[in-house]
Amino acid sequence: MSTTIYIILAFVVALVGFITFNFYRMKNMKPVENSKKIKVLANKNFKPIIKKGVVLVDFWAPWCGPCKVIAPVLNDIAENEQNITVAKVNVDHQQPLANKFKVRNIPTLLLFKNGIEIHRFVGVKTKRVIMKEVNAVLAV
Repeated sequence: MSTTIYIILAFVVALVGFITFNFYRMKNMKPVENSKKIKVLANKNFKPIIKKGVVLVDFWAPWCGPCKVIAPVLNDIAENEQNITVAKVNVDHQQPLANKFKVRNIPTLLLFKNGIEIHRFVGVKTKRVIMKEVNAVLAV
């Protein structure tokens, strides 16, 4: 066999090993504690919370790896940004809310201004991307 085949085979084995390692690392990642400033939403308190001001709502689940990745970003926004409320909805416990807002993938972040959905983020986003949209909404 030629050297090229050995190189390709070694690359494929390394890639499979890398993917497997990261899969198990993500699967076994510990959940991040919520900031005390993050509000937990349910059917009863959803409308009153989103009715006033700018609110960023995270639709998440405890078993979701990407939800665990975005949790520190949301904690940082909740702690450091004074003009926005951050809230979370556990889709396992609040399926009617997730259905009402047509949440098909998690994490999904909905940005509300005075009770009206302004923007939707699907998947993991950086703080810079989220805050760029939040600041645009606040400027209006």
